[in-house]
Amino acid sequence: MFKKILIANRGEIALRVIRTCREMGIKTVAVYSTADKESLHVKFADEAVCIGKAPSSESYLSIPSIISAAEITNADAIHPGYGFLSENAEFSSVCEEYGIKFIGASADMINQMGDKASAKATMEKAGVPTIPGSKGLLKSVEEGKKIAKKIKYPVIIKATAGGGGRGMRIIKKEDEFEKAWNDARTESKAAFGNDGMYLEKYIEEPRHIEIQIVGDSKGKACHLSERDCSIQRRHQKLLEETPSPVVDKKLRDKMGKAAIAGAEAIGYEGAGTVEFLVDKHSDFYFMEMNTRIQVEHPITEEVTDYDLIKEQIKVAYGIPVSGINYYPNLFAMECRINAEDPSNDFRPSPGKITNLHIPGGHGVRVDSHVYAGYTIPPNYDSMIAKLIVSAQTREEVIVRMKRALQEFVIEGIKTTIPFHIKLMDDEKFKSGKFTTAFLESFDFSKI
Repeated sequence: MFKKILIANRGEIALRVIRTCREMGIKTVAVYSTADKESLHVKFADEAVCIGKAPSSESYLSIPSIISAAEITNADAIHPGYGFLSENAEFSSVCEEYGIKFIGASADMINQMGDKASAKATMEKAGVPTIPGSKGLLKSVEEGKKIAKKIKYPVIIKATAGGGGRGMRIIKKEDEFEKAWNDARTESKAAFGNDGMYLEKYIEEPRHIEIQIVGDSKGKACHLSERDCSIQRRHQKLLEETPSPVVDKKLRDKMGKAAIAGAEAIGYEGAGTVEFLVDKHSDFYFMEMNTRIQVEHPITEEVTDYDLIKEQIKVAYGIPVSGINYYPNLFAMECRINAEDPSNDFRPSPGKITNLHIPGGHGVRVDSHVYAGYTIPPNYDSMIAKLIVSAQTREEVIVRMKRALQEFVIEGIKTTIPFHIKLMDDEKFKSGKFTTAFLESFDFSKI
């Protein structure tokens, strides 16, 4: 097994990897920016190396700095976590070049799935249902209008290099097309340095359902069932749950087989997620594949008793997957606790945590890197904790989650805890009958 793993990330995911490594008897190296000197992942790793200043471009996105840290500490593997360089093909390739095992997808796999247009073509070839739309990138606004007329409005144009809702526009009729096209291309060029666009049929009343898969170097993959990620704001997830209220055994099996087919088509290695849109008729369509561990992986772990980080490490070392699919034996839900003010359009709220109380009790898990006295830097993503709750039924999960949220005390900054408490009382949410548009009509007053 690996003797020493460097975690090329920060915060709770770095701490999460450190914990599993310690249980496996593997030494760890934390890397950190000057803004993260006091973070828990730095304190709990066996070794820690400062790799640069606070801006991500000068630290967590600096491939030379991270490779240098791995070399001086004699790390034989790198775990990228999620975000930052986790889906960077160049980073995966450089690790291979320097003889350091990248615990994740190969450069080729990342490239195949990272470009949305080529990912769709790959999945179509594997027999995975895809959304009707353009075959590759659009060459012109006229071509886009022609395809939209054929597949019928509403349609959605997306940036091939996009993410987080940027470079994306919904178009309901032809006279809206050209402005949406120009706006999306401008936004994508500014955000990603790439204005390539493709077009799809817009799925109305959709649910965002993803399938967790794990593949090995022998070309074999298995799935660990679904997660429902439909509670999102501006395409950013706020809450995830498993099993989904709208997925039955038949649909779960169909989606699971499709996800495995897609993963095995590219010989996928490691933990990954195949994301689908499910419409009101229970038809599902491939959206994208994330070639990394997901933020919401703990809820899958809670309902399957399966350590996904441990499996990532084993697969990277060359140990094959079992080939057995895993199904939920409990219900679980995760609330993302962000340093944001939900009463003020979720404006970021960095600063010093003056008081902190973490909830506990049966079926409650908290993944976090913060503590009383810790100062949240303004340089990175605002998520500071994940509250994960499990129980025998969805109804019990909601009751337990509300109790845990009310027990979760974070003072000195604003957080999304009040929003989540209100969400637990929402009748439509409790019914399970909602779509990705749920928060568009949610009452944010009195939070």
